Amino acid sequence: MINDQSPKRFCTTGLCVPGKHYMVDTSERIRTIIGDYIDRGDYFTINRARQFGKTTTLNLLRRNLVPAYIVFSLSFEGMGDELFDSNWTLFEGLRRIFMKQIEEQSPELSRILAQQIEKPFETDDFRQRVTKLCTESEKPVVLLIDEIDKAPTFEPFLRFLGLLRDMFMKRQAEDIPTFQSVILAGVHDIKNLKNRIRPEEEHRYYSPWNIAVNFDMDMSFHPEDIATMLADYEADHHTEMDIPAVSQRIYYWTNGYPFLVSRTCQMIDDVVRDSPHEALLTWDANGVDEAVKDIISTQKNLLFDDMVKNLISHPDLDALTRQILLSDIEVPYALTDVTQDIGMMYGIYAVNSDRKIVISNKIFATTLLNHYSAARDIREKLNASDADAPMFIHDGILDMETVLKRFGQFMKSEYRDEDSDFIEREGRLLFLSFLRPIINGKGNYAVESETRGSRRMDIVVFYGGKEYIIELKIWRGESYEANGMAQLAEYLKGKDAKRGWLLSFANLQKSPREG
Repeated sequence: MINDQSPKRFCTTGLCVPGKHYMVDTSERIRTIIGDYIDRGDYFTINRARQFGKTTTLNLLRRNLVPAYIVFSLSFEGMGDELFDSNWTLFEGLRRIFMKQIEEQSPELSRILAQQIEKPFETDDFRQRVTKLCTESEKPVVLLIDEIDKAPTFEPFLRFLGLLRDMFMKRQAEDIPTFQSVILAGVHDIKNLKNRIRPEEEHRYYSPWNIAVNFDMDMSFHPEDIATMLADYEADHHTEMDIPAVSQRIYYWTNGYPFLVSRTCQMIDDVVRDSPHEALLTWDANGVDEAVKDIISTQKNLLFDDMVKNLISHPDLDALTRQILLSDIEVPYALTDVTQDIGMMYGIYAVNSDRKIVISNKIFATTLLNHYSAARDIREKLNASDADAPMFIHDGILDMETVLKRFGQFMKSEYRDEDSDFIEREGRLLFLSFLRPIINGKGNYAVESETRGSRRMDIVVFYGGKEYIIELKIWRGESYEANGMAQLAEYLKGKDAKRGWLLSFANLQKSPREG
């Protein structure tokens, strides 16, 4: 049963607002940020990937800080380049924003900000007003700035950071009042902004924000977090969903990436609301799988576009991503590795429990594999029978045995003369290129990245409500294959599956067997 009159919806565009949107309950997280950072007087940066809940977090902080604090909250998004034309335009712009917000929170202090910032002493003028405001205010003052990486030029912004640092240091050394806490939010951390600063300004990079403490809070959503949002939805709509099972399935695909969590739920909700008696998506594991399939294969979104653009813009990042996805080589996490840092910043990478770099979630991994396999187009090499998807489908059931046999024949026919380097580099991608048109539109697949440490690649194919588990390995001898069989059996046991397939890629010029 769906209550169409419920005013609340899932939100994946812009700010999520309590009372208007179904949201994960992050109240404990917000209390922790306030207690462990803001109450202690820390300055810090919340830098997370695009659509990771930064703006929503700042909004919830603002709501929870008032009325115990005076809160100045602003975003550099959409303010216009003119704000950063000069030091005066930036400080005067901040004064106007502060003036409007202080009138709403503590009108008696508005006189401090009533007059324009004085030229050419804008830095000292702004400093004096902030000091006076913080001195006279009965409440601590907090500054929240969103979208810091939208600042189009950096001379005024760096001067502003330098001013914040100087006031913070004077608070520490001389007890001169200033902001209790300053929180900056954006995709780029201040250290990453160095890549966008002009060479003549690099000398300013090292000092402005070295006062900030590390903000290492996990902002992804775990199954128990997702369950709070689904429970809120269930209270309104009474779908009789198994909340723990649906939460686990959403987490399986998204690894808690906030946008992907909400988007998966949003797609199911939209379909159920539109066709409550003939819904193609349902609130169960199969419905989640179908929603994810549509997100990956049919939904155009800026998150995926940005991911591909970032790979194109950073060739080293693209090469490392291919290696992580398609090779037997594990990539240990290195704190000082610039390429890894960029991948983490954009949300493409995560660090697993073994301290190895992996793709951050299965939706990203599948999207990237689709991107790479599309670039490795093999349609011109397929004959009519290879391209005939119906020969692999019988009464809605995917005949994986036939798929793998035909792929083996295809490889022998078209790539038997390739050397082992080619097989290791391209074999798995060729299989996905072969598989995609067969399951296209009705099926999906995922890479089980956590199993990669055993030098194999496990693919789970979803088709017709069934799962097909395939282990892809590079041929390294009879004993190695026997070990692979044992690993596959153990993996199937863990998945409570009775059947799976082992696909080995071999250099037929050197291999002692033809299979």
